[in-house]
Amino acid sequence: MIDSTVPTAPGARSRSEPERPVRLPVPPGLGRFLVLVAVFVCAACGLVYELELVALATYLTGDPVTQASVVLSMMVFAMGIGSLLAKRPRCHAAVSFAVVEAVLAVVGGGSAMALYACYAWLGRSHVALVGFSLAIGVLMGAEVPLLMTLIQRVRRQDAGGAVADLFAADYVGALVGGLAFPFLLLPAFGQLTGALLTGAVNTVAGGVLVLWLFRRDLGVRTRWALLGANVAVLCLLAAGAALTGTFERAARQAMYGPEVRVAVRGEVQEIVLTGSGRAGAPLRMYLDGRLRMSSDEEARYHEALVHPAMAGPHRRVLVLGGGDGLAAREVLRYPGVESVTVVELDPEVVRLGRGDPGLTALNARSLADRRVRLVIGDAFAWLRGDGRRSEPFDVVIADLPDPAEAAGPKLYAQEFYGLIRQVMTPDARLVLHAGPVCDRPRNFWTVDATVRSVGLHTAPYRVPHPGRVGHGSTACDWGFLLAAGTRPGLGISEHAPPLHSLTGEGLRHGSREAARHRLPGAPVSTLIHPRYTA
Repeated sequence: MIDSTVPTAPGARSRSEPERPVRLPVPPGLGRFLVLVAVFVCAACGLVYELELVALATYLTGDPVTQASVVLSMMVFAMGIGSLLAKRPRCHAAVSFAVVEAVLAVVGGGSAMALYACYAWLGRSHVALVGFSLAIGVLMGAEVPLLMTLIQRVRRQDAGGAVADLFAADYVGALVGGLAFPFLLLPAFGQLTGALLTGAVNTVAGGVLVLWLFRRDLGVRTRWALLGANVAVLCLLAAGAALTGTFERAARQAMYGPEVRVAVRGEVQEIVLTGSGRAGAPLRMYLDGRLRMSSDEEARYHEALVHPAMAGPHRRVLVLGGGDGLAAREVLRYPGVESVTVVELDPEVVRLGRGDPGLTALNARSLADRRVRLVIGDAFAWLRGDGRRSEPFDVVIADLPDPAEAAGPKLYAQEFYGLIRQVMTPDARLVLHAGPVCDRPRNFWTVDATVRSVGLHTAPYRVPHPGRVGHGSTACDWGFLLAAGTRPGLGISEHAPPLHSLTGEGLRHGSREAARHRLPGAPVSTLIHPRYTA
């Protein structure tokens, strides 16, 4: 965002008597190039700050569309405000630019840590997200007018040419920053350290440009003050980086309690295991900060998910998701099962499902069973490729996150169910978790309408959530859909193994309860037009 009111003579005593160009330690051509390098670096750092806020907000609260919209719209708005605010200090452009970069390094570099702290200790991060988006946007907006003034002081040129050069450096820097974030900073340094490192680069770029190239514009006291401020900022950022490990452990304990056993950042998400499943400490798995499994509740969930679909042919079974091995455990309790294919996106979940003592005890080492075939990959892509070439399945179990969460719209879309239909035998059954019936009836019945849109008949049912009983009848359930080519009968096979909580009568009651909350006319969700809300 460029301030179009750049004066014809920055810092001039009068509009008709332009000030002579600043004396530089290098030729004007090289000096101009160095200013453009600073524009490039600042643009790269600014985009990293934006992407960092979007990524962390999505990780903490889900709903990437909303988080990206909030961050980007707030930042662009604030950049306009920053450009206007930068009009007055352009007469001291060099000092003002150095101050802006030092403050931006602290605010942008520390934003990820502050956002994470708000979520861990306060339970909310929305206000912090908006505040940091606005603050970073204002500072980024102030950069360009100041840099425009500096480049004109090195060597004057027509405004159009200066704007073109500035935009070119700015956009190329944004490209580099946008690519560096997912492919370098995030995998190599993580979110917190990556932001702090970006702040350090920001500080050095601003400090070197002003304290070396424009040093003759500064008084002795000003030079020492700016040098001290930049050194202080670098020390602050370095201290933050050194304490990142301690900070993350403390934040995890604040979020998950003192029983954290495993905390790993996989290729797809952060995975945290707490408790051991013994001595009153339930084993819990958190994926990207959200509870995915608790050993004191999972049997009820997985029995309700798996066993209604097994009341029919079940020689070949496909599990989409379920890398923890718990759905496979229930499937393998049936003697007629010959093969189970588990398609899991995150290899780290599978590694823990096969090797963590708590999880292997809970899943009865199902992932080590010779009948289980593990596929690491995206379920949608697998169904489009290898899934089409495989022998059709008698049972398909979609053990996936809630449709309102990050990957939900894609894995609850009409196209996804169309692909599943292609790998089902004529008598096959599909079962899936469709989110809570009472909490989010619109989402649940949208899933139902979407499944029916590919020619399948559905039998909806709900199961009370034991961890939430007592908090009201409208907030205590898991919602499921059983689907087949003909209307599926909702029940349990007479050959089913002993179950802890699921009964035929309980299923029928759950079906009646789900029907009471039916929303007629729910829309169909597609990849182009997702219908799910958080």
